[in-house]
Amino acid sequence: MKIRRISAYRVDLPLHEGSYKWSGGKSVSVFDSTIVAIETDQGLTGHGEVCPLGPFYLPAYANGARAGIAEFGPHLLGEDPRQIERLNRRMDAALQGHPYVKSAIDMACWDLLGQACGLPVCLLLGGRYGDDFVLYRAISQEAPEAMAQRVAGYRAEGYRRFQLKVGGDPDVDIARIRAVAAELQPGDRLVADANTGWLMHDALRVVRAVRDVDVYIEQPCRSYDECLTVRRHCDHPFVLDENVDSLELLLRAHGDRAMDVVNIKISKFGGLTRARQARDLCVSMGIAMTIEDSWGGDIITAAIAHLAHSTPTEFLFTSTDFNSYVTVSSAEGAPRRVNGRMAASEAPGLGVSPRMDVLGEPVLVVE
Repeated sequence: MKIRRISAYRVDLPLHEGSYKWSGGKSVSVFDSTIVAIETDQGLTGHGEVCPLGPFYLPAYANGARAGIAEFGPHLLGEDPRQIERLNRRMDAALQGHPYVKSAIDMACWDLLGQACGLPVCLLLGGRYGDDFVLYRAISQEAPEAMAQRVAGYRAEGYRRFQLKVGGDPDVDIARIRAVAAELQPGDRLVADANTGWLMHDALRVVRAVRDVDVYIEQPCRSYDECLTVRRHCDHPFVLDENVDSLELLLRAHGDRAMDVVNIKISKFGGLTRARQARDLCVSMGIAMTIEDSWGGDIITAAIAHLAHSTPTEFLFTSTDFNSYVTVSSAEGAPRRVNGRMAASEAPGLGVSPRMDVLGEPVLVVE
């Protein structure tokens, strides 16, 4: 099997709630997603997706994803997409760094491998644990009372894990955490996610002010060392996210006892191949994980589902269903939330078929 054509499509994903707001006044109302199709000489086509959370979250942006594919795509023509590790080495040789650019290609190759084998990707990634897995709901940054009011609505949809967007004024964030915590019921879990938004002294004020609250603290500051300082003065379970983008950093954080939970974002590591390596390393080291990505639609949600469902249940802190946040469905067969939980498809590959009327004409073709 050989790659004969790579096509990229641009799809806008508006949000049901109008906008998504987090630390530093950052917000997005429409996500710019790139969907990739890899066609082979044997008639199979695999699909992947990458969707940065705007250009101001991580070192990734939508136009960069498409420009990167145009740069290294010609080097992949004629390669066997089933030889995924070899293909990743080929991408790395053609383009240094920029892992997010390679994520959709890697994802599409896993889709092709699953189709060629007649197996769902989760079985190829390690197996299927349980019937489904637990999801969280992100609560976009608003006034404390408004954020607290959203908890009941999300719980009615089946969610029991809530990721509260903080990282602003520390006094307001303290009020946000306390207001939302007051709405929790037994079995609920609350994560206060600052998305790098606090300075160290503000983060320390917040964690001390909510010492009596059952809450996880996530990525309080921009740098790893700043987060480690906060961690060492914090009584709460601690989550790292934005700083952990490689196996080297993951090993360092484990050695420093820098976190209790880590977020594994597929595109941050460069695709399912490297994200699976990080997942398996975490399992070996006894670290719980949130399995997700920066953002996305149906295809990314399917890839997240396969990686999450193939993660041993006791190590899966939670996962996410990005396709429920947006108004556009870009693929048939994508997993859907059922009572706050989700399951990976049992169909071969990722189990999705893009809606070509939504994708339209490709913005890039490499052949």
